[in-house]
Amino acid sequence: MFIWIFVSLAAASFQTVRFMLQKVLSNVSLSPAGATFSRFVYSAPFILAGLFTYLYVSGQSLPPLSATFWVYASVGGLSQILATVCVVALFKQRNFAVGITFKKTEVIQTALVGLLVLGDQMSLGAWGAILIGLSAVLILSKTPGSEGAWWQHLTNRASQLGLGSGVLFAFSAVGYRGASLQLGDLDAAFRAGVTLGMVVCMQTLMMLIWLGLRDPGEIRRVWQARRVAVWVGMTSMGGSFCWFWAFSLQNAAYVKAVGQAELLLSLLASVLFFKEKITQREVVGMGLLVVSILALVLTI
Repeated sequence: MFIWIFVSLAAASFQTVRFMLQKVLSNVSLSPAGATFSRFVYSAPFILAGLFTYLYVSGQSLPPLSATFWVYASVGGLSQILATVCVVALFKQRNFAVGITFKKTEVIQTALVGLLVLGDQMSLGAWGAILIGLSAVLILSKTPGSEGAWWQHLTNRASQLGLGSGVLFAFSAVGYRGASLQLGDLDAAFRAGVTLGMVVCMQTLMMLIWLGLRDPGEIRRVWQARRVAVWVGMTSMGGSFCWFWAFSLQNAAYVKAVGQAELLLSLLASVLFFKEKITQREVVGMGLLVVSILALVLTI
């Protein structure tokens, strides 16, 4: 019954490693768009190989994919591309742990998107949790060493990128769950694999066309960075499959809430791997965000 919890934790672990690798790529050789493209282009072969191997061994065939499936998948796929670009760009503005924390406002925003798009109702307790999360974002929005009132920092680039990625990841999660549910009563892992395979192919094509028109040289740099980028692809495959599997089993807001374990992992990565300093203000902000997420889990 609770397998989705363990799958969500696995997804958070894979995703932390993948963002660490993307931060390295963005700092060394690739633009945010290039680092994002590397995620899709190097994961697509592994994902498709796994899917078709499963189809061959099981004797099954691809299920029919309705127009509604493609609408949900397209919204989810495009939102994820834009969200990932925002996160990678954010890493150039703030440290790794705070960048991931801004991204993690997606949990609160997924609940809001569920309310607006799917009509999911929320209790007063859930709204209280959202207000706690908002206070955490206000604390984190102030760049260390900067001056001025808190509201003046909501318009800085780091805040805009972080909050924007949260909104986009929220739409992505709801879109993927919607697409997976269009596949009916198939096994949840199979639904996840089919949805993931179709979405990643679409995302790779989207970004290939975009970079081909805007920055053809970045495609070459993605290939030149393949020794690191291929690991981005492999960790992306593991994380994406686990997210899609969890979305097939449980409400997206619950899945994203459990995925907040990524915050602790990113904090360890920020201090131990990237040797970055975490300020007391940032620790307080991240702590408040964790509290808001736990409260949200208890009230959804």
